[in-house]
Amino acid sequence: MQRRVRLRDVAQAAGVSVATASTALSGRGKSGTTRLSEQTRRRVRQAARTLGYVPSEAARGLVTGVSGRIAIVVPNLYQPYFSRLAEMLIDELAQRGLRSTIRLTEDVPARERDAVMGLSTGDTDGVLICPHHLDDALLGGRRPPLPVVQIGSTPTAGVAGVAMDEFGGALAAARHLVSVGRSRIAYMAQMDGDGGPRLEAYRFALQEAGIDVDPGLIVRGEDWDRRDTGLESTIGLLRSGIRFDALMCINDAVAIGALRALQAAGVAVPRDVAVTGFDNTVEGEFTVPSLTTVDPGTDTMARTAVECLVAQLQGEAPEAPAEAPTALIVRGSSR
Repeated sequence: MQRRVRLRDVAQAAGVSVATASTALSGRGKSGTTRLSEQTRRRVRQAARTLGYVPSEAARGLVTGVSGRIAIVVPNLYQPYFSRLAEMLIDELAQRGLRSTIRLTEDVPARERDAVMGLSTGDTDGVLICPHHLDDALLGGRRPPLPVVQIGSTPTAGVAGVAMDEFGGALAAARHLVSVGRSRIAYMAQMDGDGGPRLEAYRFALQEAGIDVDPGLIVRGEDWDRRDTGLESTIGLLRSGIRFDALMCINDAVAIGALRALQAAGVAVPRDVAVTGFDNTVEGEFTVPSLTTVDPGTDTMARTAVECLVAQLQGEAPEAPAEAPTALIVRGSSR
């Protein structure tokens, strides 16, 4: 196995010290006490090219204090929305010459806090986080010590961010179901909390249409990032005997599980029950029937978040929180 070319080898070939070779290759030494002549710089660079020297990024980070690596922090990668968002963020960072590292919180609040406060991301220059739990209380009033951008949810105080219009997107989906004649609309929400802006939009749309909100039609699942939740919750709803003619799901993953349960029970979609999701994942295009969903503006959020983080890395103050537009995409599951 061929030995890796070291900086010492480059220095020896160029006839300079290791310190001088390091200065020349790092781009420093153009002014100040370590000023190098252009001739010396060219000689060192030529020696590096001839030997095939590749700088160690870890060593370069120790010298410059900059790693060029950004932490992308998401709850998991089995939820199609998070995996797609992570892919877009990686691409946006790469276009700007930045590398990525994925950190999973597995929906543990303390891991979100540690990522934002640098305890688990201290080897990176900044953090792009899509959290479930991050808020002022979790941070205890502290401010992140490194550049951070929060994605998706309403940004926490002191943290830059870009949010999706969850209320507007869910409202469009609920109004659509009402417009196609559905009046017994069930909603699948997360197990804990108040259900957030999506459940709020569901209630608003029903009240707006003069439809009573039936608590029995609000179904909560154990893990709202998994298809299994939609499958099991829909089976439970069918067995309960509660009549429903539409199913509005918190996301595409849950909706896809719901479609499976309805089809297995012989319930025709959309004739008997219309179904909508949220996230506009690729998988929803290939279900039978294809899934009506809400596009949360993932591409806009990814681009805006990276632009905001890069601005912070360049010393600019965090921008005011931005909001990505959503769009209803009507497909076969609700026509």
